[in-house]
Amino acid sequence: MPYLTTIGFDADDTLWHHERYFVAAKARFVELLAGYGEPEMVGSRLHDTEIANVRDYGFGVKSFTLSMVETAVSLTKGTISAAVIGEIIELGRAMLTHPVDPFPGVRETLETLKSTHRLLVVTRGDLFDQERKLTASGLLPFFDEIEIVSDKTRPIYERIFTRHGDGPQRAMMIGNSMRADVVPAIAAGAWGVHVPSELVWSLDLADDPADSQRFRRLPDVAAVLPLVEEIG
Repeated sequence: MPYLTTIGFDADDTLWHHERYFVAAKARFVELLAGYGEPEMVGSRLHDTEIANVRDYGFGVKSFTLSMVETAVSLTKGTISAAVIGEIIELGRAMLTHPVDPFPGVRETLETLKSTHRLLVVTRGDLFDQERKLTASGLLPFFDEIEIVSDKTRPIYERIFTRHGDGPQRAMMIGNSMRADVVPAIAAGAWGVHVPSELVWSLDLADDPADSQRFRRLPDVAAVLPLVEEIG
């Protein structure tokens, strides 16, 4: 089997916390719309709107904020006040400025791998927001290339690992999303490493790859080091 030369990392909820800020914003949104439906119904309507809007707006905080506004207008039949709309917008703005603290062991792991492998960030979301978080995290110097994509698919991984590495067969992708980080990377021919996160968006769920010798599940990013040494 070809030895490993290139390692890609997801960003949000792999290198640092992120989904927790979505969860907090959703909880506040449900409170703001409490007079227009039961909490479960309001949350469900927001979720459905989010999923539908990914096709038009992509992933990220800005798409989520537009989905909150759209859901509020729909649930209130257009009677939502300007003050509530303003608070919803502020929820989105706060998510674009939240602290970015790498998970324990991430910095040390990247520092170790940097000397032996090409390191990439492969992440979805808004360009400005992802660039801000990478800079704020202090991890940017460890990476050789940054790829901010509209979605993560088999062709995307084939292109990225060929452009910035020696092809998918000699690459690994590490992330918390089974659907986005693991399954399509393995389909492209790369290793896929699932590092589960405490909170996972429904659109990131998927079944484990069937009978794949290139799939691993690890407890944290630091546990990647022994695996990389094993692969060679």
